[in-house]
Amino acid sequence: MSTAKLSVDLAALAENWRALDAQSGCETGAVVKANGYGLGVEHVSQALAQAGARQFFVATAEEGAKVRQALGPGPGVSVFSGHMEGDTALIRDHDLIPMLNSVDQMLRHMESLPSGRFGIQLDTGMNRLGMEPAEWAALRDIALAQKPVLLMSHLACADEPDHPMNRQQLRSFIELTANNNVPRSLAATGGILLGRDYHFDLTRAGVGLYGGLPFADARPVVSLDLPVIQTRDLAEGETVGYGNTWGAPRPSRIATVAAGYADGLHRALGSGGIAVFAGDTACPVVGRVSMDLITVDITDLPSDPGTLEILGRHQSVDTLADAADTIGYEILTSLGGRYQREYVA
Repeated sequence: MSTAKLSVDLAALAENWRALDAQSGCETGAVVKANGYGLGVEHVSQALAQAGARQFFVATAEEGAKVRQALGPGPGVSVFSGHMEGDTALIRDHDLIPMLNSVDQMLRHMESLPSGRFGIQLDTGMNRLGMEPAEWAALRDIALAQKPVLLMSHLACADEPDHPMNRQQLRSFIELTANNNVPRSLAATGGILLGRDYHFDLTRAGVGLYGGLPFADARPVVSLDLPVIQTRDLAEGETVGYGNTWGAPRPSRIATVAAGYADGLHRALGSGGIAVFAGDTACPVVGRVSMDLITVDITDLPSDPGTLEILGRHQSVDTLADAADTIGYEILTSLGGRYQREYVA
């Protein structure tokens, strides 16, 4: 087969949700934005719903419509970007819950869908989305009278447990949401791991579901096997790939595999000391990662492999992320559309 195979372990995904749910002490939702973190939102959403998730979060109304189509009526589907201009029909037709971020969004929602459910996102210091404290103070009584279903905010530094920003945002969230009966949500994956003080009524499990840090106990969800297209022998001193960046220090055997930066395997991996695996044997990536191809030193293998594993038992998305000087989120959501996807229940 000439196409790389991306396997998604839906049982591991469900187990990760249950593990985070056990730590939450409240209802645990699931973040499935960006096409289920690149893994296929229909399969991911259905597996999480079967595991017990009843609240789902996406970035945009268009994403929400796909989740609703996958799940059918019943589960809540909330939209972080709120009620944007042009979203009214999607929100109405797919029973979405916008997390309103401003006075303008509140007015738009009340005028176009006065009986539609909504939540409110508050800015507790991240300065990205949400109503600022002064804006909320002016709108609070009017907004609460419209019966929002959720008040939420988002932590900026939850992956750093000792960062003072966490406590600062917690105090701000408590102050902004005091003395009302509306359910509250502050914690995503990192916030869940910070402890019960951050959990409130609903947590929003995200990257930890998919096997990413900071949930170090997560089961791996993704494996990626790259087919070998061609092998060749190099004499000592011969070079591989664009720019002659790697020269053979000894007589070497090189495998060229079918994947590259067009498939989400970042160009920086070519200089990051990364390996791929033939069984349990690590084989270093050598030369530059190109658009469609990666070259690998297989000199120490007893025979030529048919495939090489770049994600799986030996190497996580965060390992690749470290080598590319990025984060596991970016690796996950960049996994390309050319992969043959296989879902394992």
